[in-house]
Amino acid sequence: MCIGMFMAILDIQIVATSLPTIQNALMIGADQMIWIQTAYLTAEIVAIPLTGFLTARLGMRWLFVSALTVFTIASLGCSESDTFGALIAWRIVQGFAGGTLIPAVFSAVFLLFPPKSQGIATTIAGVAAVFAPTVGPIVGGWITETYSWHWLFRINILPGIIAALGAAIALGDAASNARSARAVDAAALTLLAAGLTALQIGLKDAPSLGWLAPGVIALLLGFAVCAAVFVWRTARSSTPLVELRCFKDRNFAIGCALSFILGIGLFGSTYLMPFFLGLVREHDALRIGEIMLVTGIAQLVAAPVAVYLEQRVGAHSLTVFGFGLFAAGLLASTQQTGATDFAEMLVPQVLRGVAIMFCLLPPTRMALGHVAPELVADGSGLFNLMRNLGGAIGLALIDTTIFSRAATHGATIVEELKAGDIATAVRIGIPRDAFVEQIGVPPDDFTQEMIRRWSKKQALVEAVNDAWLLIGVVTALAVILVFFVRRLPPPSAATDPLQAHDPAWFWSDRP
Repeated sequence: MCIGMFMAILDIQIVATSLPTIQNALMIGADQMIWIQTAYLTAEIVAIPLTGFLTARLGMRWLFVSALTVFTIASLGCSESDTFGALIAWRIVQGFAGGTLIPAVFSAVFLLFPPKSQGIATTIAGVAAVFAPTVGPIVGGWITETYSWHWLFRINILPGIIAALGAAIALGDAASNARSARAVDAAALTLLAAGLTALQIGLKDAPSLGWLAPGVIALLLGFAVCAAVFVWRTARSSTPLVELRCFKDRNFAIGCALSFILGIGLFGSTYLMPFFLGLVREHDALRIGEIMLVTGIAQLVAAPVAVYLEQRVGAHSLTVFGFGLFAAGLLASTQQTGATDFAEMLVPQVLRGVAIMFCLLPPTRMALGHVAPELVADGSGLFNLMRNLGGAIGLALIDTTIFSRAATHGATIVEELKAGDIATAVRIGIPRDAFVEQIGVPPDDFTQEMIRRWSKKQALVEAVNDAWLLIGVVTALAVILVFFVRRLPPPSAATDPLQAHDPAWFWSDRP
């Protein structure tokens, strides 16, 4: 199951790395290229909350096998597409199928494993979920340089077949095949799909068109209306499409909020690094992937430590440590310069890589570890949806920050140069002596062009630093939420009535 989930997440990153190659091969307009990713992500974000409903109707075994089979077939379809329309159609199918794989895996953790094994199972699933975005750039860059863009999709085929066959054989127990009757609420399904699609497209367009653009406002208002009607209809239904009553559990609600914030930091950091390295440092996709691999290595090293501590240290302490360290890793990137490269990015990447497992493991247990079995699949869908929504909103805020702050920083730099500020000149790369000689002398065309390029690059660097600051501060605020968690007995104490009523375990350093 983790192999299938890993391939679905990896697909997003490797395709993002090679969008220019696909654009040139299919002669796609620059304004249309973004839809290669938007089509996948929109279909995925619609599918994720439906995991509970689909699990009830098909059972975990056949939902996973069917979804992975469709994902594999759609990957083949993408690789053989020779037109923009065909590629988008297959990407929608691929995204919808891939969207159910992540919550299905986390459902399996709490439905198929005993409490003592849930920690290591969550960690294995978590490593697969967060390692894929990290290795995506290097895998995508290597495939594009070594083979052709078609292999970005073809690499899913063999692992997809193996994982689907393996899941069909291994998930043969009663729990994996349990089903229940749940009616299809067509109206609720339409509202869910329309609302989430409007939100995804609205967030995509807002940074470039402006948050107050009529089209963006219409999309975001459409989402708000669809969401309100969907919640009202779901709350009144005896057989809801999505079990929103999971949110009645305070710990589940806080766990989802932490997942939302983790999405902002996780998606934001994996977006800002290649953005900076590509536009400022002008590295190719393969070199960017090599630099970003540090985060993945740190995750792998931290994973067994996280499992060990999760069994021995209070969930409160681990969650505070995880989000605090993650925020520190994000804030450590706020002082980048135009010369920042691998060496300067090493420590922030290590901090973030180590922290991610502590941001994922305890909140997942917090949200899903004590949910009623019949609600786990729905809860897993909602929990993972919040992380994706956090990522979508975070990326929109990051792009808005970069677009707006780059213009502001650029104007400031120009004014300082006109005033003869030597420090600013040196900061953007103009030699001190050359700038002093030019003070009071009208620059020629070549000098103006060089100053414009240097100013633009420095403004972009400072805007990226502002974006790092934004997601770092938001991530740090997650620590506050932990203190509102309701104390619960550990899963291993569920059969012990004496321990089950002792709330001290959650806040203690040792259970």
